[in-house]
Amino acid sequence: CSFLDTDRALVLLEEYCKKLRKPEEQQLKKAIRKVMGIFKSSLFQALLATRHGTTSHPSLPAAAAYDVLGCPKD
Repeated sequence: CSFLDTDRALVLLEEYCKKLRKPEEQQLKKAIRKVMGIFKSSLFQALLATRHGTTSHPSLPAAAAYDVLGCPKD
């Protein structure tokens, strides 16, 4: 999985969400939007960058996790 794969997945998920209009599809739409939020999160992006070696700071995923969770960094 790369940044381009993630961006493409987000585009496809957004297009699919636009088609979900029936009341019984709203729970699925909500779940897809939650996944999209995860893909866009700084934690996910930091983990993806670390996996591909595009970050030189080894604690970046931890820092992003603290930001996402609202935890103190000490």
